[in-house]
Amino acid sequence: MKIYTRTGDAGQTGLLGAGRVRKNAARVEAYGAVDELNATLGVIRAALTDPELLDLLASIQRDLFAMGTLLADVRKDRGMETEKATLTPERVTDLERAIDRFEEELPPLTRFIFPGGCEAGSRLHLARTVCRRAERRIVALAAEEMVPAVILVYVNRLSDLLFVMARVVNHRAGVAEIAW
Repeated sequence: MKIYTRTGDAGQTGLLGAGRVRKNAARVEAYGAVDELNATLGVIRAALTDPELLDLLASIQRDLFAMGTLLADVRKDRGMETEKATLTPERVTDLERAIDRFEEELPPLTRFIFPGGCEAGSRLHLARTVCRRAERRIVALAAEEMVPAVILVYVNRLSDLLFVMARVVNHRAGVAEIAW
């Protein structure tokens, strides 16, 4: 299989069940933003050594691949879904459990803090903003077309987790938060 097909040279791409659409269509913007977030998490994983955080981010990356697949699939009957392309409410619960676990080791947050800290912490703060952008794209798509509700909940919770992970990474590295 060749990596280039030339089918997108005129600014169109294919969606499952929709034929060709413009590359700036709301659905393409949404799954493109999810892809950008996934790549951002890959960069963060390269800066981490903590096995717990590495495993958590890898599981999130798998979820983001599933989310991208779901966003690219406009078929009404998704009977061909596989386990790899499924996102369940239990995954949201997993994110919430991780948030709760990490918050136990952090001092309470009483003021806004500047994004930053050590390299991995700073990258996690950046990932949170990339996640929020993906969320905005998904919300825009949901205003026009059906989007599975679990996707909206998941991406919202994920940005919270990325914020808490940034705080944990900085805390574990001994880097103080700067309050605003």
